[in-house]
Order: sequence, then C-alpha cells, then structure tokens
Amino acid sequence: MSGRPNIETAILDDAEKLAHHAATWLATTAAATTGRFAVSLSGGSTPRRLYELLAGMSFPWARTHWFWGDERFVPHDDSRSNYRMTREALLAHAPIPEANIHPITTEGEGAEAAASDYERQLQSFYGGDALDPARPFFDVTLLGLGPDGHPASLFPGTSVLGERAKWVAAVLDGKLEPRITLTYPALESSRSAVFLVAGTEKREMLARLLDGDRVLPAARLRPVGKTLVFADAAAAAPSNSQIQR
Repeated sequence: MSGRPNIETAILDDAEKLAHHAATWLATTAAATTGRFAVSLSGGSTPRRLYELLAGMSFPWARTHWFWGDERFVPHDDSRSNYRMTREALLAHAPIPEANIHPITTEGEGAEAAASDYERQLQSFYGGDALDPARPFFDVTLLGLGPDGHPASLFPGTSVLGERAKWVAAVLDGKLEPRITLTYPALESSRSAVFLVAGTEKREMLARLLDGDRVLPAARLRPVGKTLVFADAAAAAPSNSQIQR
C-alpha cells in the first residue's frame, strides 16, 4: 500500500552540513513568527549536532517552548534519556527560561501514568482537550527515522499505531524499556514536521518514506501543515533530490 505524499526535501553533502542546514532553518522559521513558538524535539544521535549549533545562534529563546516527541521511561540522568541528551547539547547552553522546558516525567508510578501526566501538561499548554486543525499545537515537530521506519516511538506492530484519541501513550509492547510517545494526532498537529535522516543504514527507509510506503509508521504521518525531509547524501539515493552543498 502506498500513496506518495507531498514532501519537501533538502539533501546535504554530509551530516555536519545537514545539522547546519536544519539549525539555520529552525532559527529562521522561529524568527519569522511572533508570539509563542512551540517545538517538539527528537531524540537519537542525528539531532544532537543540530542542538549544539542552535545553542550558539540568535534565537527567540524567551518565547520558545520545548517539548519531547518521545522518551524512554528511565531517569533523566540515564545515558538513554532523550531529555539528558537535549540538556547536554542545547538546554544547558542557551538562555532558555526553565518554565519553557516541558520534559516528560519519567519517575513515579509507571509509563502509563507518565503518559497521562504529559497529556494533561500538553492540554493545559494548548488550552483545550481537542486539537483544532486550524490551530496546530506545534510550530515545528522534529522527527527521526528509525531503522524500521518508526518516528518518535511509534514502532511497527505496536498497539499505539492505532491510537487516535489520546495525545500521549505508553509503549509497552515495543523495545526493551517502556517508552512514552506522542501519538499520531499530537505529532500531526504541527505547522512543519521535519524528518532528520543521516547515514547509509537509513537509505532504504528514506526511499520508502519518500515513496509513501504506508507500511512504515513514519509514512503514515500526515501533519496539518507541511512535511520536510532534511537528509545527508549517505541516506539519500541519488534520484531523491538535488544535493544542496
């Protein structure tokens, strides 16, 4: 089953240029707005360099709010924590008000309780419990592309793929540790959903994403705004796009 989506692509020479391109794009996008600016952050290795670069840029820090698309249910000081990676790369190095940082709580009764708590936080920030396509939650949603085609923690074969009511859900039937993830409705409530893809091991998944292969969880994402892919040449087949040097 496929249906080629409308995706804007930028293919860069290498991972470093990819990070620079993404950081510049994010800073420019934020600067062009007024009022509150909301970003959903991605974990993993690819965005780390983007975050490091962003920390040294001119950015509307005071009015930008930072959320997480997914998190492992581990303490925030654990090496597997997306929050820890983001704090080390970005949050600790930029003048971001603490009130603007909205991590997923990973200590307490369990992953399901953490998911419910984060959903309440999101609804409080949004000012309602129903997402309006005319008023997207996120200005930018940053996403990775897993080796099995998953975005956030929406893994193939997991029950969360069918969740359309909750904004946040626990993933207990996926990887080794429980995870908390934004669901499709929350991820799709975005003006710009941006996939960051690097490395030869992502080439097949990227080609299938661009072809609209809805077997992949990532290819099922249909944001109310636009979808962009920033990839390096290693991840991109030569026919996917003209390389931006």
